[in-house]
Amino acid sequence: MRGTGSPTLIRPMLAVAGDLPAEPGWAYEFKWDGVRALGYLSRSGRFRLLSRNDKDITGSYPELDVLPSLLPGRDVVLDGELVTLDERGAPSFSALQRRMHVVAPSPALVASTPVRYVLFDLPRLDRPLLDRPWSVRRDALRELGLDHPRVTESPVFDRDPDSVMRAAREQGLEGVVSKRVDSRYQPGRRSPDWRKTALIQTTEVLVGGWRPGAGRRAGTVGSLLLGVHRRNGGLAYVGGVGTGFTTGMLHDLDRRFPALARETSPFATPVPASEARGARWVEPVLVGEVVYRTVTPDGRLRHSSWRGLRPDRNPDEVTLG
Repeated sequence: MRGTGSPTLIRPMLAVAGDLPAEPGWAYEFKWDGVRALGYLSRSGRFRLLSRNDKDITGSYPELDVLPSLLPGRDVVLDGELVTLDERGAPSFSALQRRMHVVAPSPALVASTPVRYVLFDLPRLDRPLLDRPWSVRRDALRELGLDHPRVTESPVFDRDPDSVMRAAREQGLEGVVSKRVDSRYQPGRRSPDWRKTALIQTTEVLVGGWRPGAGRRAGTVGSLLLGVHRRNGGLAYVGGVGTGFTTGMLHDLDRRFPALARETSPFATPVPASEARGARWVEPVLVGEVVYRTVTPDGRLRHSSWRGLRPDRNPDEVTLG
């Protein structure tokens, strides 16, 4: 976001996957199962919310309009995760799906599926904080005193990462993010100074085709054919997924596919004949997320389950490895 009176756009810093570090100099946060978003608040009270791929999603989450009243007269950039909690108080990505694709949600939808903005960094507070250590930025975030049903600070722990991981598992969270306490904020970079350790394995994929369903799924999607971009070009086939869909997800896919239809497979690697039989091909522009157990030696996802579309991701981000 650029312009007079508005902070310069900051791309979110990203974490690399890895084991929990136990040596000194690290702090630990829960990994939240939601949508990354940066909030821009000007001194005039103008608030905008941008997704990881820089889309303006302010109107999709009207409950966050409380932020100007919580931080009056401040020039702030907030970094955090949008989450929807289930009846246990744990983030529910499937519930959040009901909000992610709605540009202007009705008051009834906002009331039935409220969103919370869980904050974990502060790239700007009246001046840039990018070059300040994470510990300084975190202290500044804590001093803002944001404690609201719709806006809150993510807990942080400075010791015993195994206990933090156990707590994440017990609370139904996605895992732990470890951060070097002296790390600067590196916009747009996936840095080893931040390390994510997940309790479940998820990956982003591109939808390259679909097969019609049968039985109770007749007339709609039975399974999706998935791919990722190869480093040397082309779309690699990584398998299919036929579970994890809600009725709403299926209807959404049915609505999107006609405009994306194509005659030939978009995959640069072969799709087994048994999986290609009866397939309908589409342009590989829809980014989705699956949870899976393992990856086979030939790069196929095993025991995968669909989690939903990711409109906050760009198709060119979905690469192999």
